[in-house]
Amino acid sequence: MDKFDEKILQSLRENARQPVSAIAEKVSLSRSAVTDRIRKMEETGIIRGYQVLVTQAREDQVSVYLEISYNEIQCTEMAQILRTIPEIKVCHGVAGDTDMMLFLKAPNMARIHEVRDRLTAIQGVGKIKTHVVMSEYINEFLNA
Repeated sequence: MDKFDEKILQSLRENARQPVSAIAEKVSLSRSAVTDRIRKMEETGIIRGYQVLVTQAREDQVSVYLEISYNEIQCTEMAQILRTIPEIKVCHGVAGDTDMMLFLKAPNMARIHEVRDRLTAIQGVGKIKTHVVMSEYINEFLNA
């Protein structure tokens, strides 16, 4: 990737629906050059897709991060169990005292409690620590 690809990506992050001609003007390349570069970034997996981000109406969803520590179970087994819980949107295996970090979205806190109870019931799960998302200020993760 060169500076033009970086500029194209930044422009797409700002507005993925803008015309290629607008991006071309911003990065000082022809439309066909920008189209080719976007296509190559899609083919190589640099651009994995495009998405619609919908602002949730007021308090109709709760987002939380869960730190999970466990033993007596392998990470792949745990991940397989976690895949069955639709509220879990992201699962990362991490180093340190915590084994996995989960990001959940649920319609309400009662559902978060149900998910936590289900996780606690898994053989070998020890500690679960919950972090409720109060506000979101930056989210470049979705653009990554």
